[in-house]
Amino acid sequence: MKDNIIAGLQKLTLLDFPGKVACTLFTRGCNFKCPFCHNASLVVRADEQKPYSNAEILAFLKKRAGVLDGVAITGGEPTLMPGLYDFIKEVKALGYAVKLDTNGTRPEVIRRLVEDKLVDYVAMDIKNHPAKYAYTVGLAENYDLAPIIESKNYLMEGKVDFEFRTTVAKPFHTEEDFYLIGEWIKGDEKYFLQQFKDSGDIIGKEISSYNESEMENFLNVLLPFVPNAQLRGV
Repeated sequence: MKDNIIAGLQKLTLLDFPGKVACTLFTRGCNFKCPFCHNASLVVRADEQKPYSNAEILAFLKKRAGVLDGVAITGGEPTLMPGLYDFIKEVKALGYAVKLDTNGTRPEVIRRLVEDKLVDYVAMDIKNHPAKYAYTVGLAENYDLAPIIESKNYLMEGKVDFEFRTTVAKPFHTEEDFYLIGEWIKGDEKYFLQQFKDSGDIIGKEISSYNESEMENFLNVLLPFVPNAQLRGV
């Protein structure tokens, strides 16, 4: 099993895994450079983050059995980690439910984890509508969206409990963008708009949040397309 894939540990969360008392594990590295990313140190300074050994994390989880019932794995981008599958297998063997946060760029990893029943919940970021995706994630304009579309479509088949979510930040999102996002992901899935909050560890500059009224307006644009859309963290 590939070791040392975890660079951060939040020992207790009631928010990161819906319906679970959980811990959150953070992986290093990402293939996006979203300017509003709140974990910049895990993305642009990944090599500086001293990892935990898998043995350390598994020992922690054994001690917390009966207190925690879920493990949320986020990043960075967890699906880039070569040892992710085997690591999650070890976590599941301890009796924990597992939530995976992902940007959707590796649909083959998501599919394997779901079909082998190693994840119980998947949260996939929807960064923007296709025409603005590359701009929003800090990549070249010719970025190939095919893997993200594949992940989106696979999750919408309903083989695992999942949500889509968008971190809403100025200047990257507008009312028109949410109309186009709504058309793109139209369905009855859970979809959350998350208000950008400056963690002090972001990649870009001159980024700010929309106020509650503006967020509610974006939500109202979405509701005809995604009736289960909600605001989160507002």
